[in-house]
Amino acid sequence: MPVERVRRSTDEWEAVIGAEVRAARIAANLDQSELAKRADISLGAVKNLEAGKGSTLKSLIRVVRALGRTEWLESLTPPITVSPVAMLSSKRPATRTRQRVSRRRATVNHED
Repeated sequence: MPVERVRRSTDEWEAVIGAEVRAARIAANLDQSELAKRADISLGAVKNLEAGKGSTLKSLIRVVRALGRTEWLESLTPPITVSPVAMLSSKRPATRTRQRVSRRRATVNHED
């Protein structure tokens, strides 16, 4: 599924994900009851997911795994290639030697 820069509502995302799950299930030549059995969830959960009527995250993960499409999940958590600390450091201006406020020392007059 190509990345789209469209702002969608939660209901729209549920419908899009449901359609993707349904297409993957059909491509795998599975009916809803077989997918439910393989994912170890209820048939109603599969129907709700595909219809865009909501589902738990756990059910979605089980269905995605049962369909052999874990790359969908992996795409949500790409590996970190750059340290966040290094990114912050690179945005800061070059480090300069810290200058401290110097106080003039009072000269002590030692008259003997």
